[in-house]
Amino acid sequence: MNKTIDFKLVAALVAVALIWGTTYLGIRIAVETIPPWFVAAIRQSIASLILLVVLLRKGELAWKGWAHLRRQVILSSLMLVIANGMTTVAEQSIPSGLTSLLNALNPIFVFLGSVVIGIQKPTLKGFLGVIIGFLGVAFIFRDGFSALLDPNYKMGIAFLCVAITGWTLGTLYVKKNNHKSDQIFLDLFYQFVFSALAQFVLAFIFSDQVNIQAWSGKSMMAVVYLALFGSVIAFFCYHYALKKVTATEVSVLSYFNTIIALFLGWLILDEIITFDIVIATGLIILGVFITNYQKQKKIQRI
Repeated sequence: MNKTIDFKLVAALVAVALIWGTTYLGIRIAVETIPPWFVAAIRQSIASLILLVVLLRKGELAWKGWAHLRRQVILSSLMLVIANGMTTVAEQSIPSGLTSLLNALNPIFVFLGSVVIGIQKPTLKGFLGVIIGFLGVAFIFRDGFSALLDPNYKMGIAFLCVAITGWTLGTLYVKKNNHKSDQIFLDLFYQFVFSALAQFVLAFIFSDQVNIQAWSGKSMMAVVYLALFGSVIAFFCYHYALKKVTATEVSVLSYFNTIIALFLGWLILDEIITFDIVIATGLIILGVFITNYQKQKKIQRI
């Protein structure tokens, strides 16, 4: 068999890297005037409507049973309600660049979780990557934890830790159960609908006041961007890529997500990139690379 480049796969990987790298900026702009749980809920609602139109036009809207629904609810709860929702809440009080940098630790936590539940063997290389990655976190707070005395900043970091935990558990659930599906749009539709409903409930519970007139057009445009590109297109490309290559190979995208998010935060939001942040970025990316690296065969067209 001749080895050729799968251009659709390459396009999907590039799209995920670029789009998810910009979503941190989009979230930061959206939460400037819109309560974060409403940002998350409206984002997933718009994404649900887009997918509903697609499914109806393709004649693929279907009920696949309670077992299928249960899987989608679990994934939606962990990766959308908790991970995406809590990341959105966190960005009210911490910079988008720092959010992306700490989120880049996800593959390291997935490795540790995989070892704990027995679906991956512990390796010296893996633990070396973990140590290097956490050295990067230490560099972020090298001057001490005085910033954590700020209640808003401290809560933002706490929310982000919950978000990372949710994404890690969701990834472990996928790895352990290994459910394959050829209907990505239908699965995402179920996930987006459930997360939208759950996040609207959370929005009305935790938002102090709902003053829609105060929501700026710029923030609303950011929400629409997050829905169309960050949810529908990026998630489709991500799941498409997972059908072609391993989760380990796809995890390399987190390197680019972080660099893009840091650059855009500096360029557009005037977020400060210190020398410590640069070193922390290098250490975390190196740690993730070492933890996940393994020799792979070249991508083949199927």
